[in-house]
Amino acid sequence: MANKKPVRTRGKIQLSKYFQKFKEGDFVAVSREKSIPVNFNKRLQGSTGVVVGKKGRAYIVKVKEGRKPKEILIAAIHLKKIKQTK
Repeated sequence: MANKKPVRTRGKIQLSKYFQKFKEGDFVAVSREKSIPVNFNKRLQGSTGVVVGKKGRAYIVKVKEGRKPKEILIAAIHLKKIKQTK
């Protein structure tokens, strides 16, 4: 039952997550917001990448899937900013 949200947060969308801003070069993790239907591959869930640019309200994220680097177009509500350590 991993496809369901907890009862207290079901149906709710955090507006701060919906309107969050990212800059080019920010490291982000893909985590699907379950209350919004989206058409991206399930294997992208949990993957990390770099924000390359913006197209409309969505962001272009460069993700490595297997050995191939891919660019995906995804809304900001499905992204979480992460701290990159070197």
